[in-house]
Amino acid sequence: MLSGARQSERRLQALGIAPYPYKLAAFILSGMGAALAGALMANYARFVSPDMLAWTKSGELMIMVILGGVGTLMGPVLGAIALVGLEYWLAGLTEHWQFVLGPLLIAVVLFARGGLMALLRRPGAPGRAQA
Repeated sequence: MLSGARQSERRLQALGIAPYPYKLAAFILSGMGAALAGALMANYARFVSPDMLAWTKSGELMIMVILGGVGTLMGPVLGAIALVGLEYWLAGLTEHWQFVLGPLLIAVVLFARGGLMALLRRPGAPGRAQA
């Protein structure tokens, strides 16, 4: 229903389906998920500072989602694992790890349309059986 509402609300209305209740339910569920994540973060860190509201935090999350694959369930999880792993690994190699990470992220965005999940789903990808 949400996919149909994203594509064309008028089409859903023409079919006799009101998209507003579905969009409202999705908005409420996403707000509940964000509230739960914030509460768990505050409980985990035992301290909440204004730094946690910086735009760079949401930018990191967007990078994780884009890196893993937008529109997939496991894509953001894969993107988070890849980004944190790359940061950790590159920070161990050099002090200027951001200069290496930036071009890597740009290369994934340019050459892997759909993120890392699209690379894994592509026929002939490493780890996929050849038929």
